[in-house]
Amino acid sequence: MEAVKTQAAIDALNQIMEYELAGVVKYVHYSLMAFGFNRIPIVSWLKGNANESLAHAHKAGELVTLLGGHPSLKIGKLLDTQHHDTEDILRESLEHEKNALVAYYDLLKIVKDHSILLEEYCREMIVNEEMHLDEVNKMLRKAGGTGIFDPKS
Repeated sequence: MEAVKTQAAIDALNQIMEYELAGVVKYVHYSLMAFGFNRIPIVSWLKGNANESLAHAHKAGELVTLLGGHPSLKIGKLLDTQHHDTEDILRESLEHEKNALVAYYDLLKIVKDHSILLEEYCREMIVNEEMHLDEVNKMLRKAGGTGIFDPKS
């Protein structure tokens, strides 16, 4: 891969790493703030997401070093709306996952036709993020609903 593309890929991977590390913090925070009848399964699910985000950050960092770069010590933007209802937590999670998906698509644009390794990594992560988005979307639907969750309704 040419030097310009390599540096762009390193930058994009570092952004992904920062974003996924922010996900770790967010999901741990959410798991601490979940209350109500469904607390136990929601907390378990949130902790799983935190672990998954950490694994994703680690994978992105490994690829940064593979390309000869230096993994970022930064963390992505952390916003706390102070809304901790389960639906609010899921809505914030949905937004976080949408942004992560965009980051992986951005990296795919950079590496397409330049690195099969990075293309396959992007495709794997995009599949993972799209499935996760679907999971959150289904959690936000009302029982018996078949349509896609519309945050405006």
